[in-house]
Amino acid sequence: VYPCFSWATYCCSVGNFLVMGGFQALAKPSLEFFGKCPELLQRLAESSEENIPLSDLLVTLFYLPMRHLHEYGRLLLKLGTCFEVSSVDYQKLQDGCSKFEALALHLKRRRKEAEYTYHFWKSFPGKMTDSLRKPRRRLICESSNKALTLQNSGRFSVNWFILFNDALVHAQFSTHHVFPLATLWVEPIPEENTGLHGLKLISPEETFTLLACSSMEKAKWLRSINQAVDQAMTGAGQSGAGQRVEPPISRTASYTFYKDSRLKEATYEGRWLAGKPNGRGMVKWLDGRIYTGTFKNGLEDGFGDYVMPSKTLNLNDHYQGHWKEGKMHGIGTYKYATGELYEGSFQDNMRHGHGMLRSGTLNSSSPSVFIGQWVHDKKTGYGVFDDITRGEKYMGMWQDDQRQGTGVIVTQFGLYYEGAFNNNKMQGTGVLLSEDNTTYEGEFSEDWTLNGKGVLTMPNGDYFEGSFTGEWGSGLKVTGSFFKPNLYDSDGDKGRALGRLAVPPEEKWRVVFEECWMRLGCEAPGQGENQRAWENIAVALTTSRRQHRDSPEMNLSRTQNRMLESLEFIPQQHVGPVTMEKYDSIRRYLIKACDMPLHPLGRLMETLVAVYRMTYVGVGANRRLLLQAVNEIMSYLARIFQLVRFLFPDLPEEGGAIPEPSSDPQDKKDSNCADTQLESPKPGRVVSSSALLLPVLLPRLYPPLFTLYALEKEKEDDVYWECVLRLNKQPDVALLAFLGTVFFVSTTFTPSDKLQVIQLTFEEITKEVMSSLEDNFLWSMDDLFPVFLYVVLRARIRNLGSEVSLIEDLMDPCVQHGEHGIMFTTLKACYYQIQHEKTT
Repeated sequence: VYPCFSWATYCCSVGNFLVMGGFQALAKPSLEFFGKCPELLQRLAESSEENIPLSDLLVTLFYLPMRHLHEYGRLLLKLGTCFEVSSVDYQKLQDGCSKFEALALHLKRRRKEAEYTYHFWKSFPGKMTDSLRKPRRRLICESSNKALTLQNSGRFSVNWFILFNDALVHAQFSTHHVFPLATLWVEPIPEENTGLHGLKLISPEETFTLLACSSMEKAKWLRSINQAVDQAMTGAGQSGAGQRVEPPISRTASYTFYKDSRLKEATYEGRWLAGKPNGRGMVKWLDGRIYTGTFKNGLEDGFGDYVMPSKTLNLNDHYQGHWKEGKMHGIGTYKYATGELYEGSFQDNMRHGHGMLRSGTLNSSSPSVFIGQWVHDKKTGYGVFDDITRGEKYMGMWQDDQRQGTGVIVTQFGLYYEGAFNNNKMQGTGVLLSEDNTTYEGEFSEDWTLNGKGVLTMPNGDYFEGSFTGEWGSGLKVTGSFFKPNLYDSDGDKGRALGRLAVPPEEKWRVVFEECWMRLGCEAPGQGENQRAWENIAVALTTSRRQHRDSPEMNLSRTQNRMLESLEFIPQQHVGPVTMEKYDSIRRYLIKACDMPLHPLGRLMETLVAVYRMTYVGVGANRRLLLQAVNEIMSYLARIFQLVRFLFPDLPEEGGAIPEPSSDPQDKKDSNCADTQLESPKPGRVVSSSALLLPVLLPRLYPPLFTLYALEKEKEDDVYWECVLRLNKQPDVALLAFLGTVFFVSTTFTPSDKLQVIQLTFEEITKEVMSSLEDNFLWSMDDLFPVFLYVVLRARIRNLGSEVSLIEDLMDPCVQHGEHGIMFTTLKACYYQIQHEKTT
């Protein structure tokens, strides 16, 4: 192989020298060297021709080694006669002879191609020779005989097409354009309708039609172009045997655009399909911009990475995410040169949909975080803005980057405001509370500035009613009346009024749910086809798995891959009557789907957890937000349940019943025992959003939610804990065996799990007491309450008041009046009893 490569390299070098006119330029120096005796040069060249030009004689001399290849082949044939025909040595000599003959024939063709190209350049107009003439470029065919013309060309126009081994040249008068073969596609045009012998040529920036003078000429050009394209792609030499009929329509190539307005002077390297970038590739612009990712029909489409140098800063903007038709579209992350970071949805190169923008850092002058809805690159809709510098958090409506509509502000100093905003200011009716419960309800004109009619209520219940002016905390001017209410007047209504001027829970994060519906193929909530939704889920999961497989930095664990594969299959239980078995299958599917961020429900869950924590952590951990936090969770449950019932249309609506699997009382009893892990005492009978979804959602939201409960119940829990510590100083170890059970009420998340712990505690107490009494003893609540009170006391459950409030607010309505409801009422009574217990 190596000697053949050396011969081919030598022949190629001589051919390149010939094409560039090197031997013609070498004629004069050679004449000076050999003097006036060219006979010596003729003898060296082993040429017998007379009056041969010196340049041709030099060509013959340099090609002389190729003539010896035939002699080598004949020599091997003679050596073969010394061996038996059936011997291995004879066969090797025959193979060697064949290779020398094939090599000689191949190099002879290369010489003809070089000579043909050299004679072409001698006749080619001199102005374009310098730019088109290259050492390795060989002529294949050209249309100077008018065999090929441009369709729809002018009457007096001149169009000359020249096919080289690396490019197709279109020459017109003194101008020409070069089409690289690696990015050239040719298609024959059917002749039935037009009667013309046409060829359609496609390049990245131009498509034109050539007309041949005959069908034979058309076939010749079609074959020549296809072979030249294929050889240019594979690197094979011309006129090789076994050529494909036509080169692949999809290929990998590099191209520099010259007139496309969007890609002018940019270089693309990657996959192509019929003249358009299609598949994975990379574009580099002269100004430093770089896009690496997938293309479709010539435009960025799919997942891609885009780097753009900043014109003012010595840093880059960096976008990583999804594209559609050449624009940022879908989920992505944009790191700005200024230091800002946006994570969320894009549309038409603009922030549009749900997203989070982080501005600055903790050490910068104005760090802040916004999470919420964007419309055409501006904050519009519901969103939460955390101004870290000022220690304020705003939760409300926006319009064109300004606070507009209803909203809530809490500060690190304990101030709370809910009400109207206009032009980015507190303007209109609102309610303001300070840390000591001083309350103002009335008109505002600026941030924290009272201006108009209102009521100012003191912590002790006294209040002013009239007109107020001035900034809160800097002195107020009051014109009005002072009232001191009756001792027996209730002020409970004032506390319950909080939240009525805030954004309703069902209006919060609407865009998050809308995006989830869109991923299912629905233009609006509930408006779409069930089968299409499942197909969209399967496609999204399969596409995401391929992206993660192709990106080593995004690899999934083996467990996640198995879960992803199982979710790709459309579950059979999404249609047909829902039985207890199907209900349990649906529940298990939802658990897996919500744990997988690549699933639409999993992404929804991940986003809801992020926005909830963003709202109620940090400055948002304000006890006055507890009711809104609880209502927000209930709103999540209702809206997610709507999605679930869309995917599983036969699932009963909220409060609906599922038929029991058997009418036998014993079977019912066994069924209830087997399903104690489900989220209601009788999971097979009542369907509710809290029973189905709270076990998935609440553990993720538990830390910020319980913090709010602890802040709200702080005073009561302090009194309770003081009583617990005091009462526990009285030694008694008789019932210590029960204490471990009830203690676990604080280690569970959902109300149903906490109620299950309470039920187990009751069962343990009953079992222990009944072992010491007669079997026919009737266990009444009057007897049970003191014992249970003692167990709760000895268990020393921290923040029991917060636990009780959480259970009460989020308890499944279907169990409130059953056995679990009675047990919860008993626990609640124990809590209040301990607070008021007196000891001597």
